Amino acid sequence: MSRLQYFWNRLFKMDWKAMWKTTGLLKKRSGKSRVWLLCDMLKCAVKYNAGYVDYKIAQMYKLNDEQRKTVITRGISNDIVRRMNPKEYWHFFDDKTEFNQTFAQWIPRKWLRIDDKTDPEALFELCRRNQALLGKPLEGSSGVGILKYEAEAWQAGPEAFLQRLRQEGIGILEELVVQHPQMASLCPTSVNTCRIATLMGDKQEGIVYAFLRIGNGKVMDNVDCGGMAARIDIPTGRLLTVGADKQGNTFIKHPMTNTSIIGFQIPFWEEAKAMCLEAAKVIPQMRFIAWDVAITEDGPTFIEGNSFPSHAIPQFAAHYPDGIGILPEFEKFIDL
Repeated sequence: MSRLQYFWNRLFKMDWKAMWKTTGLLKKRSGKSRVWLLCDMLKCAVKYNAGYVDYKIAQMYKLNDEQRKTVITRGISNDIVRRMNPKEYWHFFDDKTEFNQTFAQWIPRKWLRIDDKTDPEALFELCRRNQALLGKPLEGSSGVGILKYEAEAWQAGPEAFLQRLRQEGIGILEELVVQHPQMASLCPTSVNTCRIATLMGDKQEGIVYAFLRIGNGKVMDNVDCGGMAARIDIPTGRLLTVGADKQGNTFIKHPMTNTSIIGFQIPFWEEAKAMCLEAAKVIPQMRFIAWDVAITEDGPTFIEGNSFPSHAIPQFAAHYPDGIGILPEFEKFIDL
């Protein structure tokens, strides 16, 4: 799809009310007029395939044309995914039970598919072993529909609990992942996961980027649920940047725990990288995968893999203080 075609498709699907609200926010932040911002957004949409959310997150109003060329906008990200990941193979990652089966050697937790064929006795056995369980829709992203169930939820018996799970749209029920104490020191309310993206490119193969997603009081660490992210130094596993959320707020220390973010060392980092690189070869047709990795006391484990990686976190302005975005990293792997 050409840039002009992408622009017209997005134009017709635009949430104009949200865009107007965004320009109001950016008017306060930038000191520029709404007319200037709208004209500049239009320029970035045509020239860089940038939507208004891209424009806000990457703070493109601060960047010159050379810097803007280095931002991974939605249009560019979508094109990379289309090139690297044939849609007929997405199901290995989009169906959470299929993902758990395919990558079982790196997922030690117990889980159960919830559907019309679920055995109440198997559900009872899973419940009996745990004080809490996590329920997820079979497909979905950004933490939508994920619910935590405490032991009282199944006190009425497995049949009643099974009916509740179906009513609430749960497709898979899993044991909770207990994160490493060092990871919990950042934020104990959520499992803080590493987003590690592997890219099997024509120029080279390996890890193209890595970020730590950090919760901020909720069960989920997703940035769409109010969490933050910090960039990981791939060779060392240390956090290179402040934490930043989708609203543009930045944090040197976590606001709940006062733990310093810059310089934080992720445990089992070498093992986490090796796991992702090995897993990337399991479905070789899928060449660009963003893996969500939890770090436990026993080492890394997968939470999920993303067949259509979000481009939001890799373009947060706070992670690129010199204005040079992440596209140069992609260009080491593939031609853009």
